[in-house]
Amino acid sequence: MTLFAPERSRRRARRDPITTGVVGLTVLGLLVLAAVNTDDLPIIGGGTTYTAEFSEAAGLSPGNEVRVAGVKVGKVTGVGLAGDHVRVTFRVTDAWIGDRTTAAIKIKTLLGQKYLAVDPQGSQPLDPAAPIPRDRTIAPYDVQEAFNGLAATVGQIDTKQLADSFTVLSQTFAGTSDEVKGALDGLSALSQTIASRDDQLAALLANTRQLSGTLADRDAQFEQLLADGNRLLDEVRTRRDAISALLTGTQNLSTELSGLVADNSAQLAPALEQLDEVTDVLRRNQDNLNRGIADLAPFYRLFANTLGNGRWFDVYICGLLPPSVNLGAISLNEEGCLPPGAGKGTR
Repeated sequence: MTLFAPERSRRRARRDPITTGVVGLTVLGLLVLAAVNTDDLPIIGGGTTYTAEFSEAAGLSPGNEVRVAGVKVGKVTGVGLAGDHVRVTFRVTDAWIGDRTTAAIKIKTLLGQKYLAVDPQGSQPLDPAAPIPRDRTIAPYDVQEAFNGLAATVGQIDTKQLADSFTVLSQTFAGTSDEVKGALDGLSALSQTIASRDDQLAALLANTRQLSGTLADRDAQFEQLLADGNRLLDEVRTRRDAISALLTGTQNLSTELSGLVADNSAQLAPALEQLDEVTDVLRRNQDNLNRGIADLAPFYRLFANTLGNGRWFDVYICGLLPPSVNLGAISLNEEGCLPPGAGKGTR
C-alpha cells in the first residue's frame, strides 16, 4: 500500500479545477432544466400524448388547458400546420380516452383565451399513434379576431380618396340614363357622408381599442366573476335539494294525516255532527244571547251599589208597595215598582 500512495497523489495533482468546475456547472444546469420540464421528459414525464386534426387553430396555443367534463387533465403541447389542416398535440394524465373520442376548441375567458375540451367516447382505448380525425373535432369561429381584422381594414381606407373616386365616377356617368345617374349620385353622397364622418369613425375605433384594453386589464376580475357565478349555481343546486326534501316531507306528512283521519273517521264524524248542532243552536239564539248580556249590565250595577255601602246589603222589595194608581186628582205611586234612584225610562 505504501508503493501506490505517491501515484494517487500525483493523479490528484494533475486534475484541472477549471474543467471540473465547468463539468459540475453543466451537470447542475441539466438537472435544473430536467426538474423544470419534468412533464416533457420522455421516460419520467407523466401522461400520454395524443393528436387531433382541426380545420383551423382558432387561437389555440401550446400551454392551453385540456379538460374532460370541465376538469383539467393535461395541456396542449403543440399546434402546427399539416397540409390542409392543423395538427394539435396534447398530453393527458389520469384520464381514459376512447377510440370514438371527440375534441373541440372552446373559449375559456371573455378575452378569447381558449382550451381544448375532450369528450371520451368509444369502447376501446384510443391508440396514441392514431389522430382524432376532423369529422370528430370542432373549431369555433373567433369573433374577436374578425372584429380586430375589420377595425384594421377600416382604419387603412383612405376615405378622402374614396370620396374623390365616387365623385369622378359620378361625373363620368353624368350623361347616362336617369336611373344610372341617380344611383351614382347616391354613391357620391354616400362617399361624402363617409368622408365627413372620418373623425367619428376614428374616434369609434380608438374607443373600441380602449375598450379592448380595459377588458384585458380586467381579465382577473372577469375570471373571479365567473368563479362566483359557479359558486352561486352550486348554492342554488344545494337549495334545490333542500326544497325537494321539504316537499317530500310535506307529502309524507299529508299521507300520515290522511291515514289518521281515515282511521278515526268513526269517532270524528259524531263529534263534528254534535258540534254542528251546538253551533246551530247558538246561531238561532244569537239575538237572545245579545239581549241577555245587555240586560245583565243593570243587575251587576245594582249589585255593586248594594255591596258598596259597607258591611250590609241595601234591599228593596217591590212587592210591598201598592201598584201605580192615577185617578186624576189623586195619584199613588206614579213611578210604579222601580228601584231607588231609578227614574222613569230607566231600565
